[in-house]
Amino acid sequence: MRILVVEDDSMIGEAVGQALKDAGYAVDWVQDGAAALTAVATQEYGTVLLDLGLPGKDGLEVLRAMRARSNPVPVLVMTARDGLEDRIHGLDAGADDYVLKPFEMSELLARMRAVARRKDGKASPLLTNGTLALDPATREVTQGTTAVRLSAREFSLLQALLVRPGAILSRAELEDRLYGWGDEVESNAVEFLIHSLRKKLGNSAIRNVRGVGWMVSKGA
Repeated sequence: MRILVVEDDSMIGEAVGQALKDAGYAVDWVQDGAAALTAVATQEYGTVLLDLGLPGKDGLEVLRAMRARSNPVPVLVMTARDGLEDRIHGLDAGADDYVLKPFEMSELLARMRAVARRKDGKASPLLTNGTLALDPATREVTQGTTAVRLSAREFSLLQALLVRPGAILSRAELEDRLYGWGDEVESNAVEFLIHSLRKKLGNSAIRNVRGVGWMVSKGA
């Protein structure tokens, strides 16, 4: 999943960005409201992490502009403003959730997972096609009674496929979910990750549709 971090504080932005990458997310980071609006207009994101105290357009202006353009991306507000009225204004402007600074990354990640579940209309935290069950909280995939731990990149790729079992994702679409701005992408990175996942889960876990892309089967 690709995440947009909108945070003008360099220390916080770098720390959050690195923690998200370590958790298997692709991350883009901008530091002002105008850049945030440009980013969401040109790139599809799984979640936007939005600071309110931005230079130029503040976070609430950015949020209102996004919703006015009918952009449905989940928005989790990161803020030090803990007043009731501030939270009400943010939620009424279209925020999906709040996390108050300073926060623990474990809480931020849990709130991101909860927001993603609500977006997809799912009560269970697991992503499954009936054969594989992926737990975003632990980065473990269960196949039958066997649980397998995945690397951050392996998790990201399998998550992208399991969000929509049966849908074919091209190399470009998978790279878009795996890598943020400035990340170096090797030409065979996707093939390498799929090979690694097949070694752990079996060759039939991920199917190749020649000339089109890859998929996991729908249902089992």
